[in-house]
Amino acid sequence: MRKTVLAGNWKMYKTQAEALEFLKGFVSHLEDTPDERDVILCVPYTALGSLSKNLHGGRVRLGAQNVHWEDCGAFTGEISAPMLTELGVDYVVVGHSERREYFGETDETVNRRLKAAQAGGLTPILCVGETKAQRDAGETEAHIFSQLEQDLVDVDQSKLIIAYEPIWAIGTGDTCDAAEANRVIGLIRSKLSNPDVPIQYGGSVKPTNVDEIMAQPEIDGALVGGASLEPESFARIVNYKA
Repeated sequence: MRKTVLAGNWKMYKTQAEALEFLKGFVSHLEDTPDERDVILCVPYTALGSLSKNLHGGRVRLGAQNVHWEDCGAFTGEISAPMLTELGVDYVVVGHSERREYFGETDETVNRRLKAAQAGGLTPILCVGETKAQRDAGETEAHIFSQLEQDLVDVDQSKLIIAYEPIWAIGTGDTCDAAEANRVIGLIRSKLSNPDVPIQYGGSVKPTNVDEIMAQPEIDGALVGGASLEPESFARIVNYKA
Protein backbone atom coordinates (compact mmCIF):
# COMPACT_ATOMS: atom_id res chain seq x y z
CA MET A 1 0.00 0.00 0.00
CA ARG A 2 1.27 3.47 -0.92
CA LYS A 3 2.06 5.87 1.91
CA THR A 4 0.98 9.49 2.05
CA VAL A 5 4.02 11.71 2.58
CA LEU A 6 3.88 15.46 3.28
CA ALA A 7 7.36 17.00 3.38
CA GLY A 8 8.44 20.58 3.92
CA ASN A 9 11.65 21.67 2.22
CA TRP A 10 12.92 24.77 4.03
CA LYS A 11 15.82 25.28 1.61
CA MET A 12 18.26 27.91 3.01
CA TYR A 13 15.86 29.42 5.53
CA LYS A 14 15.67 29.52 9.33
CA THR A 15 18.31 29.66 12.03
CA GLN A 16 18.18 27.15 14.89
CA ALA A 17 16.18 29.60 16.99
CA GLU A 18 13.71 30.20 14.17
CA ALA A 19 13.37 26.46 13.57
CA LEU A 20 12.49 25.82 17.21
CA GLU A 21 10.02 28.70 17.16
CA PHE A 22 8.36 27.15 14.10
CA LEU A 23 8.11 23.83 15.89
CA LYS A 24 6.28 25.37 18.85
CA GLY A 25 3.60 26.71 16.56
CA PHE A 26 3.41 23.65 14.30
CA VAL A 27 3.19 20.58 16.50
CA SER A 28 0.00 21.73 18.23
CA HIS A 29 -1.80 21.50 14.88
CA LEU A 30 -1.05 17.79 14.45
CA GLU A 31 -3.22 16.34 17.21
CA ASP A 32 -5.93 15.28 14.76
CA THR A 33 -3.68 14.54 11.75
CA PRO A 34 -4.43 11.01 10.49
CA ASP A 35 -1.74 8.52 11.52
CA GLU A 36 -1.28 7.29 7.96
CA ARG A 37 0.11 10.66 6.87
CA ASP A 38 3.90 10.86 7.23
CA VAL A 39 5.04 14.39 8.08
CA ILE A 40 8.65 15.36 7.35
CA LEU A 41 10.66 18.56 7.80
CA CYS A 42 13.70 18.80 5.50
CA VAL A 43 15.75 21.55 7.11
CA PRO A 44 19.20 23.17 6.80
CA TYR A 45 22.09 21.19 8.29
CA THR A 46 22.51 23.69 11.13
CA ALA A 47 18.98 23.04 12.41
CA LEU A 48 19.11 19.24 12.30
CA GLY A 49 20.61 18.70 15.75
CA SER A 50 18.33 21.02 17.68
CA LEU A 51 15.20 19.82 15.87
CA SER A 52 16.16 16.18 16.35
CA LYS A 53 16.26 16.63 20.12
CA ASN A 54 12.87 18.29 20.11
CA LEU A 55 11.22 15.87 17.67
CA HIS A 56 12.42 12.70 19.39
CA GLY A 57 9.51 10.28 19.67
CA GLY A 58 7.14 12.81 18.14
CA ARG A 59 4.84 12.94 15.14
CA VAL A 60 7.26 14.72 12.80
CA ARG A 61 10.20 13.03 11.09
CA LEU A 62 13.44 14.77 10.15
CA GLY A 63 14.94 15.13 6.69
CA ALA A 64 18.08 16.70 5.22
CA GLN A 65 18.42 18.43 1.85
CA ASN A 66 21.38 16.57 0.38
CA VAL A 67 23.86 13.76 1.08
CA HIS A 68 27.26 12.85 -0.35
CA TRP A 69 28.00 9.49 -1.94
CA GLU A 70 30.98 8.76 0.32
CA ASP A 71 30.88 8.14 4.07
CA CYS A 72 33.88 10.44 4.61
CA GLY A 73 36.66 12.12 2.66
CA ALA A 74 38.08 15.36 1.33
CA PHE A 75 34.77 16.83 0.19
CA THR A 76 34.62 20.32 1.66
CA GLY A 77 31.08 21.51 2.29
CA GLU A 78 29.45 18.10 1.89
CA ILE A 79 27.76 15.85 4.45
CA SER A 80 27.55 12.06 4.64
CA ALA A 81 24.84 9.57 5.48
CA PRO A 82 26.47 8.50 8.78
CA MET A 83 26.67 12.15 9.85
CA LEU A 84 22.95 12.55 9.16
CA THR A 85 21.73 9.35 10.75
CA GLU A 86 23.73 10.18 13.89
CA LEU A 87 21.51 13.26 14.21
CA GLY A 88 18.32 11.24 13.90
CA VAL A 89 17.68 12.06 10.26
CA ASP A 90 15.47 9.55 8.41
CA TYR A 91 14.97 11.17 5.01
CA VAL A 92 16.99 13.19 2.51
CA VAL A 93 16.10 15.17 -0.60
CA VAL A 94 18.22 14.14 -3.60
CA GLY A 95 18.40 15.73 -7.04
CA HIS A 96 16.33 18.84 -6.33
CA SER A 97 16.21 21.08 -9.40
CA GLU A 98 18.09 23.82 -7.54
CA ARG A 99 20.95 21.40 -6.89
CA ARG A 100 20.92 20.39 -10.55
CA GLU A 101 20.71 23.97 -11.85
CA TYR A 102 23.00 25.87 -9.47
CA PHE A 103 25.46 23.28 -8.18
CA GLY A 104 26.24 21.03 -11.12
CA GLU A 105 24.24 18.00 -9.99
CA THR A 106 23.95 15.40 -12.75
CA ASP A 107 21.95 12.21 -13.10
CA GLU A 108 25.15 10.30 -12.40
CA THR A 109 25.78 12.09 -9.10
CA VAL A 110 22.09 11.86 -8.20
CA ASN A 111 22.30 8.08 -8.65
CA ARG A 112 25.38 7.87 -6.45
CA ARG A 113 23.74 9.96 -3.74
CA LEU A 114 20.57 7.84 -3.84
CA LYS A 115 22.51 4.62 -3.35
CA ALA A 116 24.64 6.12 -0.58
CA ALA A 117 21.55 7.38 1.22
CA GLN A 118 19.94 3.97 1.16
CA ALA A 119 23.14 2.19 2.18
CA GLY A 120 23.38 4.58 5.12
CA GLY A 121 19.85 3.92 6.33
CA LEU A 122 18.17 7.00 4.87
CA THR A 123 15.08 7.08 2.67
CA PRO A 124 15.77 9.42 -0.26
CA ILE A 125 13.21 11.72 -1.85
CA LEU A 126 14.22 11.81 -5.52
CA CYS A 127 13.17 14.97 -7.37
CA VAL A 128 12.45 14.88 -11.11
CA GLY A 129 10.80 17.39 -13.41
CA GLU A 130 10.97 19.47 -16.55
CA THR A 131 11.73 23.10 -17.35
CA LYS A 132 9.26 25.44 -19.03
CA ALA A 133 11.23 25.18 -22.29
CA GLN A 134 11.09 21.38 -22.19
CA ARG A 135 7.35 21.41 -21.50
CA ASP A 136 6.70 23.91 -24.29
CA ALA A 137 8.71 21.72 -26.67
CA GLY A 138 6.66 18.64 -25.78
CA GLU A 139 9.63 16.98 -24.07
CA THR A 140 8.17 16.54 -20.58
CA GLU A 141 7.74 12.78 -20.72
CA ALA A 142 11.02 12.05 -22.52
CA HIS A 143 13.01 14.19 -20.09
CA ILE A 144 11.49 12.68 -16.96
CA PHE A 145 11.80 9.13 -18.28
CA SER A 146 15.49 9.82 -19.01
CA GLN A 147 15.98 11.11 -15.46
CA LEU A 148 14.34 8.01 -13.99
CA GLU A 149 16.30 5.63 -16.17
CA GLN A 150 19.63 7.11 -15.10
CA ASP A 151 18.82 8.07 -11.51
CA LEU A 152 17.37 4.72 -10.45
CA VAL A 153 20.13 2.35 -11.59
CA ASP A 154 20.63 -0.19 -8.76
CA VAL A 155 18.38 1.83 -6.43
CA ASP A 156 16.11 -0.10 -4.03
CA GLN A 157 12.59 1.03 -4.89
CA SER A 158 11.22 -0.33 -1.61
CA LYS A 159 13.09 2.46 0.22
CA LEU A 160 12.32 5.39 -2.02
CA ILE A 161 10.05 8.41 -2.40
CA ILE A 162 9.78 10.34 -5.67
CA ALA A 163 8.72 13.96 -6.01
CA TYR A 164 7.50 15.27 -9.37
CA GLU A 165 8.47 18.92 -9.40
CA PRO A 166 7.86 20.79 -12.65
CA ILE A 167 10.70 23.31 -12.45
CA TRP A 168 8.59 26.07 -13.97
CA ALA A 169 6.19 25.82 -11.01
CA ILE A 170 8.76 25.93 -8.19
CA GLY A 171 8.53 29.18 -6.27
CA THR A 172 6.68 30.90 -9.10
CA GLY A 173 3.15 30.62 -7.80
CA ASP A 174 2.28 28.94 -11.11
CA THR A 175 1.05 25.53 -9.96
CA CYS A 176 0.77 22.70 -12.43
CA ASP A 177 -2.88 21.83 -13.06
CA ALA A 178 -3.84 19.06 -10.64
CA ALA A 179 -5.11 16.77 -13.38
CA GLU A 180 -1.92 17.26 -15.39
CA ALA A 181 0.25 16.58 -12.33
CA ASN A 182 -1.80 13.42 -11.78
CA ARG A 183 -1.23 12.36 -15.38
CA VAL A 184 2.55 12.82 -15.23
CA ILE A 185 2.80 11.07 -11.87
CA GLY A 186 0.86 8.15 -13.32
CA LEU A 187 3.39 7.96 -16.14
CA ILE A 188 6.25 8.04 -13.63
CA ARG A 189 4.66 5.16 -11.74
CA SER A 190 4.36 3.16 -14.96
CA LYS A 191 8.17 3.25 -15.27
CA LEU A 192 8.82 1.88 -11.77
CA SER A 193 9.35 -1.74 -10.80
CA ASN A 194 7.58 -1.07 -7.49
CA PRO A 195 4.12 0.50 -7.97
CA ASP A 196 3.90 1.28 -4.24
CA VAL A 197 6.63 3.94 -4.31
CA PRO A 198 5.02 7.11 -2.89
CA ILE A 199 5.07 9.87 -5.52
CA GLN A 200 4.59 13.45 -4.35
CA TYR A 201 3.78 16.59 -6.26
CA GLY A 202 5.90 19.68 -5.63
CA GLY A 203 5.70 23.16 -7.09
CA SER A 204 3.85 26.07 -5.46
CA VAL A 205 1.74 23.82 -3.23
CA LYS A 206 -0.33 26.08 -0.98
CA PRO A 207 -3.16 25.78 1.54
CA THR A 208 -5.51 27.02 -1.17
CA ASN A 209 -4.74 24.27 -3.68
CA VAL A 210 -3.63 21.27 -1.60
CA ASP A 211 -7.11 19.74 -1.33
CA GLU A 212 -7.48 19.57 -5.11
CA ILE A 213 -3.95 18.22 -5.53
CA MET A 214 -4.39 15.52 -2.91
CA ALA A 215 -7.76 14.47 -4.38
CA GLN A 216 -5.93 13.11 -7.43
CA PRO A 217 -5.65 9.30 -7.35
CA GLU A 218 -1.99 9.05 -8.41
CA ILE A 219 -0.66 11.75 -6.04
CA ASP A 220 0.60 10.42 -2.71
CA GLY A 221 1.69 13.63 -1.03
CA ALA A 222 3.45 16.93 -1.49
CA LEU A 223 6.96 18.34 -1.30
CA VAL A 224 6.35 21.88 -0.12
CA GLY A 225 8.74 24.83 -0.34
CA GLY A 226 7.70 28.35 0.67
CA ALA A 227 4.39 27.32 2.20
CA SER A 228 6.20 25.06 4.67
CA LEU A 229 7.98 28.00 6.32
CA GLU A 230 4.95 29.17 8.33
CA PRO A 231 3.48 26.80 10.95
CA GLU A 232 -0.18 27.49 10.16
CA SER A 233 0.38 27.27 6.41
CA PHE A 234 2.18 23.94 6.50
CA ALA A 235 -0.24 22.58 9.09
CA ARG A 236 -3.14 23.31 6.74
CA ILE A 237 -1.33 21.40 3.99
CA VAL A 238 -0.58 18.45 6.25
CA ASN A 239 -4.22 18.47 7.36
CA TYR A 240 -5.58 18.67 3.83
CA LYS A 241 -9.25 17.74 3.43
CA ALA A 242 -9.51 14.38 1.72
